[in-house]
Amino acid sequence: MSHPYESFMREAAELAERGRWSAAPNPTVGAVLVRDGVAVARGWHTAYGKSHAEVECLKDAEAKGVDPSACTLVVTLEPCNHQGQTPPCTEAVIAAGIRHVVIGLRDPNPKAAGGMERLAEAGVEVEAGVCEELCRDLVADFLIWQTTKRPYVMLKLAMTLDGRIATRTGHSRWITGETARRQVHELRANVGRAGGAILVGGNTLHTDNPLLTARLDDPVERQPLAVSISSRVPAPDSLLLFKERPTETIFFTTASGAATPRAAQLRERGVRIRGLDRWKSGEDLVQILEYLRQEAGCPYVLCEGGGRLGLSLLEAGLVDEFHLHIAPKVLGDNDARPLFDGRTPLELDEALSLRLVRMEPCGEDGHLIFRPVRACSQA
Repeated sequence: MSHPYESFMREAAELAERGRWSAAPNPTVGAVLVRDGVAVARGWHTAYGKSHAEVECLKDAEAKGVDPSACTLVVTLEPCNHQGQTPPCTEAVIAAGIRHVVIGLRDPNPKAAGGMERLAEAGVEVEAGVCEELCRDLVADFLIWQTTKRPYVMLKLAMTLDGRIATRTGHSRWITGETARRQVHELRANVGRAGGAILVGGNTLHTDNPLLTARLDDPVERQPLAVSISSRVPAPDSLLLFKERPTETIFFTTASGAATPRAAQLRERGVRIRGLDRWKSGEDLVQILEYLRQEAGCPYVLCEGGGRLGLSLLEAGLVDEFHLHIAPKVLGDNDARPLFDGRTPLELDEALSLRLVRMEPCGEDGHLIFRPVRACSQA
């Protein structure tokens, strides 16, 4: 049986999404004030350093002449109980006279936790765990930032109906249609806006020669960093990245590759070259991601391929969100390049499992979003 405030929690979650990318490194949060079964005020955390969702919701109530004390507050994340960039939301809720608060997820940040207890001490009736998994997904990025030293990692790939990412000759333009490609550029723009990076493997770098920029009709305020991993150090004039975006490019290679004359020439142009102590050991991906977060300041990394790098990230448990675009095309060729290849499982329980969280049409293509199964059982 559904909770009586479930629909309002889902509305609050939709509001929270409006603050995605601008709220980082804070969590995205939405709030709704409900009176007599109707949402009468709304708010969300619009940007880092700005008022939190609860306060924005109270401002909306004031502007509409709504008395908060006659309402139930529905909020996706436990109201904070500490002084940070903004005052504690618990005190604003108590001061507004609200007597009933419905929470989606308890705050995983120990500095901000304790909001439920503070509200209860003030005589507020508090319920928690409504649409908890949905609300946990809302702050999946924040959970990664709180518990690891790496960025939140999104994997984006496109395939045909029969699971191919290119023909046997490597031709892949274009698997998906214009709508899906525009959606990807919007995602790139948002990653760049938040100070993140686009990551590709060596095969994609050398074969596609990409710029890894967001290209939209409107000007993009900040392009994402371009990051690649390859054991082969290219000549400085061989790739667009090194000619047109050298100071926005980070190139990871072997320790020996980083000491070559070509690497020195790239550094002279402003490319950041990083040699890895361990290569293809599994530890290299962690080393790369931690560098991008700790040294380059990237809260988000969007990996756009290829399939080999994507599989390596999945096997290492480093994919937090997987966007898969499926084109209604069939190649029907066993020698065409598959989405993933290289594993040798003998039984189905050896498969890498994911959790489908969204499925939607995207022009003539399909867009599926997956998350790790492990998130289902997190407390």
